[in-house]
Amino acid sequence: MTLVWERARRALVVTGLVTGLATGLAGCTGADGEGGVGISLPGKARAPGDVIRVSPEDGSRAVPAGGPVEVEVDSGRLERVTVVQVEDGLRSEVAGEVSADGLRWRPRPGTRLALAAKYSVDAVALDGHGRRSARHTTFTTVVPGSRFIGYFKPENRSTVGTGMIVSFGFNRPIENRAEVERAVRVTSEPPVEVVGHWFGKERLDFRPAAYWRPGTRVTVELALRDVEGAPGVYGIQRKKVGFTVGRSQVSLVDAEAHTMEVRRDGEVLATVPITAGAPKTTTYNGKMVVTELYDVTRMDGRTVGFGGEYDIKDVPHAMRLTDSGTFLHGNYWAAASTFGSANVSHGCVGLRDEKGGSADSPAGWFFDRTLIGDVVEVVNSRDKEVAPDNGLGGWNLDWDRWKAGSALR
Repeated sequence: MTLVWERARRALVVTGLVTGLATGLAGCTGADGEGGVGISLPGKARAPGDVIRVSPEDGSRAVPAGGPVEVEVDSGRLERVTVVQVEDGLRSEVAGEVSADGLRWRPRPGTRLALAAKYSVDAVALDGHGRRSARHTTFTTVVPGSRFIGYFKPENRSTVGTGMIVSFGFNRPIENRAEVERAVRVTSEPPVEVVGHWFGKERLDFRPAAYWRPGTRVTVELALRDVEGAPGVYGIQRKKVGFTVGRSQVSLVDAEAHTMEVRRDGEVLATVPITAGAPKTTTYNGKMVVTELYDVTRMDGRTVGFGGEYDIKDVPHAMRLTDSGTFLHGNYWAAASTFGSANVSHGCVGLRDEKGGSADSPAGWFFDRTLIGDVVEVVNSRDKEVAPDNGLGGWNLDWDRWKAGSALR
């Protein structure tokens, strides 16, 4: 029996994984004006008014192993900074310290970054009035000449939702796609057929025909060392990692009814009131997968060419659904009566929340029960279906079309 939100909030116990240790930067609109929120893109200048400065710049490539890596504010203080190696199966945090005056973070002396690695920088600062501002950037370090590497997710030993797709992003265009795909082996226990699908020359995703069964153990084996990905360009990775599939959670957002039905292992946990994209900035339809969780993030329209219409530095309980920037997030600035009755966002899905984020709000309740790899499907929105390569949108391809994208077929 469907439970309304207030009853579910009182009756249910937190069982999800709280991973809100990172912060991000986003703007609640699409770069093309439709289908979700937008994010700061590599190579774009910081938005006016950014209080947190990060070096290297967002999206930088070929950063030397010696950096420099630095996070600064002009006033106030840095509350927390994390610099982490990501998308290589293993998360490795860079040790660093905030200066005594709270204005600067730097790695500990003698620290060197890994070569051919991708790093994320997440920082939260407090101004003199105790107001938070967040910033999220990424950069990659230099790859030795004539070599290629695949940055991939999910993390080793992680527990993920049943919609997780194993995704590789390569630092160089792959010409010999069959050879590279053959060198990546994804297996599971219990066994299911897992097939790769190429999106262009720099991305290779793997998934089964249907969502993973809860409890499945997945192993990813890379034998890319010395594989020729393109003429004269060879792989350098040889490793074995794995992850576990947790419980099933699939949430159905009905943009017309302004509701989100949350199902756990087939049973309805709650039906939560939401607000989706307004008529001119609608939300994508289709299946999307949670890829990142932020306890607080920034959404700034100027980062996606939307002018100065909004700049919210402390959006709480944000869950990324697409690479183009669609989020499901907490909203404390809209009237409570909005949720369940109107669509007013710039493309994202909003849940009622409080400033600073409340665990007792609908947004906090859902955030605390969400895993990377959980599925959120949007229906009845007046927008197109999300592209299969926008985030982990591959579930929007049927099995025959998915298999047709393999270089081994």
